[in-house]
Amino acid sequence: MDDDEFRRLSTAVLDAVEHQVETWFQDFDVDVEGARNGSMLTLTFVDGPVLINTQPPLHELWVAARGAGYHYRRSDGDRWRDTRTDEELSETLSRLCSELASTPLSVEIP
Repeated sequence: MDDDEFRRLSTAVLDAVEHQVETWFQDFDVDVEGARNGSMLTLTFVDGPVLINTQPPLHELWVAARGAGYHYRRSDGDRWRDTRTDEELSETLSRLCSELASTPLSVEIP
C-alpha cells in the first residue's frame, strides 16, 4: 500500500466511525460524542474515551481505550487487523464501544 492509498483508506475508516457515532447518538440515545481533530477521532462515552489515530509512516491505525493500545494494519484483502492478535478493527471497536456505552453497539468498517 502506498501513502495515498493509506490516507484514502484510513480517512474512510474515520468517516465511517464518525457517522456511526452520530447515528448512535441521534437514533439510539447513546451518550457519546465524536470529535475529529485532523487524523484523530475521539469518541467520548460517560465511562471513558476511545481514541482512533492514523500513523501514516507505519500505514497503521492505532486505537487506545481503557489503558490499552492496539495497532492495526491492513491485511491481505480488505480488513484492518491487530498486529498482535489478528483481531479485526471492527470487532475491537464494537467491543470497546459496547463496554463504554453499556449497550450493544456494532461498528462497521469499510
